[in-house]
Amino acid sequence: MSDSQLWFLENINLQFVFCPKKVDRGDLETVDHLSFAAHQYVYLPEEPAQKIYLINGGRIKIGTYGEDGKEITKAILTTGEVFGEMALIGQESRRDFAYALEDTDLCVLEKGDLHKMFRERGELQTYFLQLIGNRTLRLEKRLENLMFKSSRTRITDFLRELIDTRGRKVGYEHEVRNMLTHKEIADLTGTSRQTVNSVLNELRRDEVISFDRKRMLVRDLDRLQ
Repeated sequence: MSDSQLWFLENINLQFVFCPKKVDRGDLETVDHLSFAAHQYVYLPEEPAQKIYLINGGRIKIGTYGEDGKEITKAILTTGEVFGEMALIGQESRRDFAYALEDTDLCVLEKGDLHKMFRERGELQTYFLQLIGNRTLRLEKRLENLMFKSSRTRITDFLRELIDTRGRKVGYEHEVRNMLTHKEIADLTGTSRQTVNSVLNELRRDEVISFDRKRMLVRDLDRLQ
């Protein structure tokens, strides 16, 4: 299960760290809480990088724009995950955009407040170092896959990554809830929606996976690999 998706990690309650008032009193109208409607931007490139966000509900797309203006999707994050963390290591302005894919509820911390917490709780600093490191490694792996692997392999590798980071074991099978759309998988693997559709349907026919709009169930992890 994802090291960035758990409310509790190494005795850290991320929801309490980011939204203490909300946790204590159920108060949604606090300075550390923001809501975004679907298709709204949380931030855009070149905006000041002063805040770090925890997704309390909903989904966020992290991306950037190439020199030709083409959108590049870097990550799609869901409830329990953190973003904007590069502000913690000296990024003064955003290089990416953050975009709400659906109605989304965020808890927010100023980076200065989080740095103060680091001095009191070393395990919190360790968590964010691991988070930044793991995301950097995943982006490097995606780049290598784009250069050296076929479209089909990139898609099956991505499904395996979903199991590793967001999945849970159900008997002898593995389940991923809040399944991504075919277009989102295509954007994250550098393929087309038609190719994703073809590969997923092939895997379903071979009874390796089953899926619908809400979840994916991997019936045979060895065959997926």
